[in-house]
Amino acid sequence: MTIITNRISQFTNDAASVNLPQTSISPPNDDASLLDAYSNAVIDTVKRVGPTVVSVEVHKSQQTPHGQFNGRGAGSGFVFTSDGFILTNSHVVESASKIIAILADGSRHDAELIGDDPETDLAVVRIHNGKLPTAELGDSNSLQVGQLVVAIGNPYGFQATVTAGVVSGLGRSMRARSGRLIDNVIQTDAALNPGNSGGPLVTSRGQVIGVNTAVILPAQGVCLAIPINTAKFVAIRLIAYGKVKRSFIGVGGQNVQLHRRTNRVHGLENSGGVLVMNVAEKSPADRAGLREGDVIVQVGDQVINTIDDLHRLLTEDRIGVKSTMNVLRGEALRAFEITPREPLSESKSSE
Repeated sequence: MTIITNRISQFTNDAASVNLPQTSISPPNDDASLLDAYSNAVIDTVKRVGPTVVSVEVHKSQQTPHGQFNGRGAGSGFVFTSDGFILTNSHVVESASKIIAILADGSRHDAELIGDDPETDLAVVRIHNGKLPTAELGDSNSLQVGQLVVAIGNPYGFQATVTAGVVSGLGRSMRARSGRLIDNVIQTDAALNPGNSGGPLVTSRGQVIGVNTAVILPAQGVCLAIPINTAKFVAIRLIAYGKVKRSFIGVGGQNVQLHRRTNRVHGLENSGGVLVMNVAEKSPADRAGLREGDVIVQVGDQVINTIDDLHRLLTEDRIGVKSTMNVLRGEALRAFEITPREPLSESKSSE
């Protein structure tokens, strides 16, 4: 997919052409310079990404015991391919009978639901409107706590609203509406409100590194975004198949770094691993003997450095296939035999 980035021209004013009184002007202090740099970073980011942000208007029709119910909802999204594919949240388009995408220029277009994945709260819709400006997708694994980020969306119908903040935390977890634990979520204090869902979280370089998805209430400034690396993985499959099929092992986890000494002792090639935060009862992981506090470092011949590595591995091809999972438990490296299964929500039989 071709990513098109808008180059922003810089303009300068010729002060010599303006006839001003001769006065002594002190140079800006350091604080003023920092504020100018911050403002310019946000402005440039909005110029790059703003034209790709869309308002997603959703119409819902539902039969109730009291008659037909017609409702409306709204969210945000952003164009990530020039032929009209748009990323948004699954909960934004859930149960939609009609979807309308409103572009930055105000034009309205009927949108087709390509696919949605409640497990990661992501969805892809598409409009057909010729060649469109696209957002550049970054690398969420390169994020650092404290890094400047900008959120763009349409809260409460206020189109193209911009808020700025920092990355407040990495490796967070949240539950999707399906009940699945979404791992490695980005926490930010860039203010989000209803209607921001599905909009981009962007770095000062104009690269999208997250899809805004949730606000923790009644907390102030605790907002969450799905990392763009997860979104890339999901979007490709939604475009190809309309859904994401996975195998299930029953663990929730977060990324951790491994000490070089640990790698030397056990002959590992890992830069990190997945710390097991919880194990679902009667799941394949539970039956295999995994515990909270274990660190998954390898499945079969695949090295596991991050949650994304584990998610990429647990495809439909792994359902019913026994694999060896290498796990650090304390100072020991242990091996477990684990057989991923189909998630219960998709399975025709129950345990």
